[in-house]
Amino acid sequence: MLNIGLQLLTHGELRNGGLNGEENESDEAKFLMNRARLTLNYRLNPAPTKDLRGRISLESKVVVHHLNVWGMKGNTGFNLFEGWAKLTDRSGLFLQAGRQALSYDDERIIGPNDWAMGALSHDVLKLGYEGHGHKAHVILGYNQNSGNVNGGTYFNKNDAVQQPYKTMTTLWYHYDVPKVPLGVSLLMMNMGMQAGEKDADETSVIADRPRTEYQQLLGGYLTFRPKHFSIEGSYYRQMGTSEVGIDIKAWMASAKATLSPASNYGFEVGFDYLSGDKYMSVPQKGGIGLVKHDVIRGFNLLYGSHHKFYGAMDFFYVSAYLNGFTPGLQNAYVGAYFSPMKNLKLEANYHYLATATKLTDLNMTLGHEIELQASYRLMKEVSLSAGFSFMTGTETMERLKRASKDGSLRWGWFSLNISPSLFTAKW
Repeated sequence: MLNIGLQLLTHGELRNGGLNGEENESDEAKFLMNRARLTLNYRLNPAPTKDLRGRISLESKVVVHHLNVWGMKGNTGFNLFEGWAKLTDRSGLFLQAGRQALSYDDERIIGPNDWAMGALSHDVLKLGYEGHGHKAHVILGYNQNSGNVNGGTYFNKNDAVQQPYKTMTTLWYHYDVPKVPLGVSLLMMNMGMQAGEKDADETSVIADRPRTEYQQLLGGYLTFRPKHFSIEGSYYRQMGTSEVGIDIKAWMASAKATLSPASNYGFEVGFDYLSGDKYMSVPQKGGIGLVKHDVIRGFNLLYGSHHKFYGAMDFFYVSAYLNGFTPGLQNAYVGAYFSPMKNLKLEANYHYLATATKLTDLNMTLGHEIELQASYRLMKEVSLSAGFSFMTGTETMERLKRASKDGSLRWGWFSLNISPSLFTAKW
């Protein structure tokens, strides 16, 4: 079977109050973005033979897209987003190699991050087994900037923002308990990060020499989904050594409960806690502050779909804090959704946001965020969504994020998504 699909995604944003407007810069922005994506899916099922061809199916996918802000000059946004091939045996064993979008559990740690117009994909080899309620995946990645004979072992992560790791080994296991709506996942990751300077030689200090520092993540995700409610939770720990040789001891935990009395409305409540670094003081506006860590305790969310969590305005874990400080986060939230008619969904959410680190001279509360969103499917291939968020910040928010605390933090957006299937052939 061959399928060719197209996506035309138009996205617009209006931001106001995100910054204090330092150096006479305006804190307001209005812009339109566009993503044009062409997808080719190919699948060849096993043949009716008794040899190897009768056991293995072949699947491949190629996705190319172009990204631009309306009015942008040039074609710098063209990219191969996915390009992979997959072989699957009837026993459940499979092999998948190439550039691919990865999605695991609730996408908190590994996800395609599709809200971002560029999204996120990885150049990896994936091996695994799926069957009888079990799913086991092994993901292997090794990234370089070029195939040069000389200097081909040093990886400059600034040239590959989406894949900052040099090596990545991931083990993921999921089990669905029979006759019980319970799912359990375990995740283990080992990432090699390039450290040192490329041109440093043996006369340089040891810290400058090219080397690979390894960081580990270990944790799990649990879901329990009866008919009208669900409970999910996760816990992860990070260990290892940073690129500058500092030990990492960070962790995070989350819990969420959802109640759905009927198919057209429901409620949710949850809490996220992400550990943060110790901090000496918060410099006043215009001041310079340096932080020296003996241990890194700020949790790194790695390669997840960050926009799904921690508030839709993306103040946290998308943009950095002042001077690179990571105070962690406490995110308590409640929400509700309602579908008053077919194809229309309305949502409202509230977030209480605070640092995880106790600050020397500031309250831990960062602010309160309220989000409103509506989505409507005009037809199978066309959907429209829009949202508006506003946040009342605190002095802590102002000094850590350089964001206004006077209640003028506002953000509005809309998206028009057109995704037709252009051609399908079966044989």
